[in-house]
Amino acid sequence: MSAKWERDSDASKGTLTFEIDVDTINKGIDEAFVETRKKITVPGFRKGRVPRQIFNQMYGEESLYQDALNKVLPDAYNEAVKETNIQPVDQPKIDIKSMEKGQPWVLTAEVDVMPEVKLGDYKGMEVPAQDTTVTDADVDDAIEKKRQQQAELVLKEDKPAEKGDTVVIDYKGSVDGKEFAGGSAENYSLELGSGSFIPGFEDQLIGHNADDDVDVKVTFPEDYHEKTLAGKEALFKVKIHEIKEKQLPELDDDFAKDVDEDVDTLAELKEKTKKQLQEEKDNQAKAAIEDAAINKAVANAEIEDIPQAMLDDDTNRQMQQYLAGMQQQGISPQMYFQITGTKEEDLKKQFANDAAQRVKTNLVLEAIVDDAKLDATEDEIAKEVSDLAKQYGMEEDAVKKALSNDMLTHDIKIRKAVDLVADSAKQVKDDDKSDK
Repeated sequence: MSAKWERDSDASKGTLTFEIDVDTINKGIDEAFVETRKKITVPGFRKGRVPRQIFNQMYGEESLYQDALNKVLPDAYNEAVKETNIQPVDQPKIDIKSMEKGQPWVLTAEVDVMPEVKLGDYKGMEVPAQDTTVTDADVDDAIEKKRQQQAELVLKEDKPAEKGDTVVIDYKGSVDGKEFAGGSAENYSLELGSGSFIPGFEDQLIGHNADDDVDVKVTFPEDYHEKTLAGKEALFKVKIHEIKEKQLPELDDDFAKDVDEDVDTLAELKEKTKKQLQEEKDNQAKAAIEDAAINKAVANAEIEDIPQAMLDDDTNRQMQQYLAGMQQQGISPQMYFQITGTKEEDLKKQFANDAAQRVKTNLVLEAIVDDAKLDATEDEIAKEVSDLAKQYGMEEDAVKKALSNDMLTHDIKIRKAVDLVADSAKQVKDDDKSDK
């Protein structure tokens, strides 16, 4: 079989012309005949028993051509793709050029292909220096957060509400004198300063006492999710039933043991907290360096126009992964859109905004894999299977069934490309840049 690939003026599109040889065609026609004669009735013959010669006389062999083509086309197209060494990224648009009896069939396929990438510099990228220092103040702040989480709410008597206190309130809201849906509640616990209510609401309760009635006047933000209320002035009639203040535990060894059963003293808790913060900062710094270095490598590369099919595939994949993550938290897609007041089209637009950058990044990393001749060893593949099995609580055999060797190898090679770019990056401080 001969095949020819010709690029269009748009470098990521082209036409693939290929032939299907006579022997392959005849096999396809034979298979099509066997299936077709089961469906027809010819006088004088049992159903499914009409001879080929009689069928051809009555219907013509050409009546089998379309069914035959459907059978032989997938393999023929795939062989043509291999022969011309192209990488299609979408379903082809097939056109029949000739289907003459006794002659090879000639077809064309309009194909979107993987755009070519010409790498620029991708090693030794200069990136902003990352500060990974963990100070005593950082540790104290983290301990204080733990302390706040252990706080108990106790009734506050004969004292006005302050920021940080929790008030138990009834409230009833109205706009232009009319109450609105979702604008009222009873015995609602609200932490003042939490920012969980409309801006200005919580501030107007500060300084008031239990049993006070307060008129709270606010204006809904212009971007408020309920469009009928956006930008409107509202009045809330509020009754304060109780005021509670936080009672914080003492910072001592008992507190340390309460928040972490693996330590015995406050000093040990601080040391453990410092190690955790250091690990977090190191990971954040590594991620920042990776992002900055890879973004520069992508900017340095020349990439042909990206087919829309690739952008659409990326957008849909990101959406599916995001909604699957929501589903794992017990939030169905319908519930998600209801809670956020958005539609599927809104989420699609959100992911479509960065689709081009994500696709370019993947293309550049693939090109780096080839340029640096990166590969995955059998030991690395085995470790990947073992790590994934532990991560998801699966048997290793189940991981191997779910993920092919090619998929595992691909992921390892891409990770090596990321490491190659990031590990060779040079951290530069702002004052160093100004000297250059």
